Amino acid sequence: MKSQAKVHEVKGAIKEKVGQLTNDPDLEGEGTDEKIDGKVQKKIGQVQKVLGK
Repeated sequence: MKSQAKVHEVKGAIKEKVGQLTNDPDLEGEGTDEKIDGKVQKKIGQVQKVLGK
């Protein structure tokens, strides 16, 4: 789960930057959303680890 979360974070950050560089707000927004999703997944994984699930 942790590695998938990191992949989403990195992929989102790349999309976000490409969107900024190409002046494409849709791609930038998609990247931001994906980056946030990755961070949420990572936090969920951390909580599950602490709870032992």
